[in-house]
Amino acid sequence: QLQFVESGGGLVQPGGSLRLSCAASGFTLDYYAIGWFRQAPGKEHEGVSCINNSGGRTYYTDSAKGRFTISRDNAKNTVYLQMNSLKPEDTAVYYCAVSICYSDHPAPFGSWGQGTQVTVSS
Repeated sequence: QLQFVESGGGLVQPGGSLRLSCAASGFTLDYYAIGWFRQAPGKEHEGVSCINNSGGRTYYTDSAKGRFTISRDNAKNTVYLQMNSLKPEDTAVYYCAVSICYSDHPAPFGSWGQGTQVTVSS
C-alpha cells in the first residue's frame, strides 16, 4: 500500500505561515512525483502544488505562486509545503498523493492520506 500521513496544519492568523509535511510509508519516495491538494467546504478538490521525483520541476496553482514553496527530502521520505502569507481563502483540508506533474496541473492517483486542516482566521 502507498500510504501518506499529512501533518503541520493548524490555526493561524492572516499573513501567518505553516509548514505542511507529507510523510510516505510503504514505498520509496524517490521514484515518485508528489502533489499537494486541498478541499475547502463547498469547493472542488484543487491541485495546489506538485514536485517531480528529483525536485527539479515544480508546479503551483496561480493562487499559491509567490507564497507557497514545495520541497522534498527523499532521505526522510517526506515532501513539504511551506505556506507563507496565508489568506482566509487558503482554509481547507490539505492532502498529498502520488501524482503526475503536468505542466499546468497535478493529476493524483492511488491512495490519499487523512489530510491536515489549515484554518486561516483572525
